[in-house]
Amino acid sequence: MSVSIKTPAEIEKMRVSGRLAAEVLEMIEPHVKPGISTDELNTICHDYIVNVQNATPAPLNYKGFPKSICTSVNNVICHGIPKPSKVLKNGDIINIDITVIKDGYHGDTSKMFHVGKTNILAKRLVDTARESMVEGIRMVKPGVRLGDIGHAIQKKIEKQRFSVVREYCGHGIGTVFHEDPQVLHYGKPGVGLKLEEGMTFTIEPMVNAGKRHTKLMKNDGWTVVTKDRSLSAQWEHTLAVTSDGVEVLTLRTGETI
Repeated sequence: MSVSIKTPAEIEKMRVSGRLAAEVLEMIEPHVKPGISTDELNTICHDYIVNVQNATPAPLNYKGFPKSICTSVNNVICHGIPKPSKVLKNGDIINIDITVIKDGYHGDTSKMFHVGKTNILAKRLVDTARESMVEGIRMVKPGVRLGDIGHAIQKKIEKQRFSVVREYCGHGIGTVFHEDPQVLHYGKPGVGLKLEEGMTFTIEPMVNAGKRHTKLMKNDGWTVVTKDRSLSAQWEHTLAVTSDGVEVLTLRTGETI
C-alpha cells in the first residue's frame, strides 16, 4: 500500500476543492423537495460547479459514469445515477454525493436529505449514519490505526441494530479520486494503517436498516442497492490528518463535528 503524504501547499489546494464541494451541497438543499427529478438535481449541480465555481465535476465520465453527481434514494446504497424518471416524493431519503476537482485536487463529500416528512425509522437511520461518521472523524490523529476507527464506527451502527456495508469504503484522495488507503467502516482495534500527518482520505459509512448485503444492478453497472430492499443512509467528508488531530476539508457552513 502506497499512501501519499500531502505537503501543506497540497492540503491548501484540497481546502479549496473541499470547500467548493461543501458549497454545492449547501446550494442544492432548497431544491431537494417532492416533485423534482434526480436528473434535475444533477443539472443544477453540474451548472453550478462548471459555471459558478469554474471547477470540474469528478464523477462525470469517471470510468464511464454518465452524470456529474450521485443520487442514491431510499434502498440505493451508493452510486445512484440521476434520471429524469426518478422523481422525489414525500417520505423519501436521498444521499447526494458531490466530488469537485479544482486545480487538479479533489474534494469529496455527501449528505442525506429528508424529502418532505419522513418516518421515524428513516430519521433514526440517517442520524445513526451521521453519528457514526462523526465518531470516526473525531478519532483521527497521528498514531491511530484505521482498524480502531472502523471498529468504533461499526460498534456505533450495530448498537442501533443497523448494519454496516462492507463492500464499499472510504478512500485516500488528492490529485487522484480514489487512492490508498482503503478506509473500512468495520474492523478490529489495533490493526491497520497507522495514521500520519499529511494523509488525506474520506470517511463515509454506508448504513443499512436491514442486513448489510448489497446488490449491484446489472442494467447500469453502477447502482448499488440493499439486497433485502431496506433503507440505506450515508454521509461523507474529506479529511486531512494534522499534527495533533484532524481537519475536515469539506465542512459545510454552520456544521459541527
